[in-house]
Amino acid sequence: MFSVIFPGQGSQTVGMAENLYKEYSYIKELFDKADDILGVPLSKIILTGPKEKLNETENTQPAIFLVSYSIYEVIKKETDIDLSKAKYFAGHSLGEYSALSASGSIDFNSTLKLLQKRGRSMQSAVPKGEGGMLAILGEKIENIKEIFINNKDAFECYIANDNSNGQIVVSGKNKDLESLIIELKKKSIKNIKLPVSAPFHCKLMSPATEIMQNEIFNTKFKDSNNSIISNVTSKEMQKSGDIKDLLVKQIESPVRWRESIIYMINNNVKNFVEIGPGKILSGMIKRIDRNVNIVSVNELDDIKNISFND
Repeated sequence: MFSVIFPGQGSQTVGMAENLYKEYSYIKELFDKADDILGVPLSKIILTGPKEKLNETENTQPAIFLVSYSIYEVIKKETDIDLSKAKYFAGHSLGEYSALSASGSIDFNSTLKLLQKRGRSMQSAVPKGEGGMLAILGEKIENIKEIFINNKDAFECYIANDNSNGQIVVSGKNKDLESLIIELKKKSIKNIKLPVSAPFHCKLMSPATEIMQNEIFNTKFKDSNNSIISNVTSKEMQKSGDIKDLLVKQIESPVRWRESIIYMINNNVKNFVEIGPGKILSGMIKRIDRNVNIVSVNELDDIKNISFND
């Protein structure tokens, strides 16, 4: 059995999907359509940059979705692999929207519009330069939570992503993150400040939740064709009402990626197909379980040579 997974923010690079754009007229049409829907030259930003423009959250989110969706479409049209037979679809943060669109829950146009608004609302939830994120390496999530509890009067930080064994990402205001870094240094715990300008997936995102709640509930969703693994619960969902509820909660909730992968493996998934720019999710999964097979598909050659045991 296999699952199809889609990456989130951080996987973007200038020039991603350029070979697909040049090779297939229907991909160029998708890119042109995205430009029209969003009212911004997203195609140009993806293909030629500048990097700073691509890394603006309101551009990053629809851009990664557009590239992931394009790759999915090429696999569907140019190969005999039927990805709709996947036991599960899943995506990391904004990647969950890619998963929902690929599985028929939400159409292409609506997904693009939602992600542009999601990016804008998340970026504006906290003043620029006031919040950020920190990756903590080599520690269990229980140990990080204990550090938070023992230092609750010194700083306030939040678990944002439980990505894999030994990779936890936390969010907070920069002054609190600096205090956390001092505490981690005392304990010789490795950490890396991430190049993001907002503290995603924590309660500091509550202004974004208010905006996106209206946007999501005013958008048409259908029951998905495949079971989707929710970032919020790390369990499967398929009903449109549940999908909407959990997409709203996702904005302030930790991404439970490690638990999501374990859930799929425990339900007999032996193969993962990562569709989208980069290979970030493949790296995470290898740290969770080295016994599963992972195929990353982001270039034309990857699509031409794609193969895995169902």
